[in-house]
Amino acid sequence: MRVLFAMMVLIVSLGAPALAQDDAAPWQATITGQVEAFRAGDGEAALSFAGQGFQTQFEGQPEVFLGVILASGYGAIAESRSHSFGEFNKVSDTAVLQVVNFVGRDQSLYEALYQLADEPGEGWRVQSVALRKEAGLGI
Repeated sequence: MRVLFAMMVLIVSLGAPALAQDDAAPWQATITGQVEAFRAGDGEAALSFAGQGFQTQFEGQPEVFLGVILASGYGAIAESRSHSFGEFNKVSDTAVLQVVNFVGRDQSLYEALYQLADEPGEGWRVQSVALRKEAGLGI
């Protein structure tokens, strides 16, 4: 898992130069919307920001989606105090990798690599997230 995460971060770091921050707003708004929904315990809203695969799998079961996410080790996102955006790599017109930094409830630091796709008729949706705990404490 750590090797996969390191490879994904390397792709973001060495990929195409980062675009202007304004260009990132659409997918960053999607991430922020989902993070805020997780923080509020709102499975329906969180699922609405997820990709079609997740929406199909959990159709009519948003609370199950929320439970699965929390049980899968992503509680650090749901319980985070704050988040900020790091580098991103727009892989294509419809795919992006975005680094997101989180400060946990206990001041722990986490780094997540989000994979998003611009789904036809839906806009930017979260396809996957790789999360790892970082050394240090946040403020």
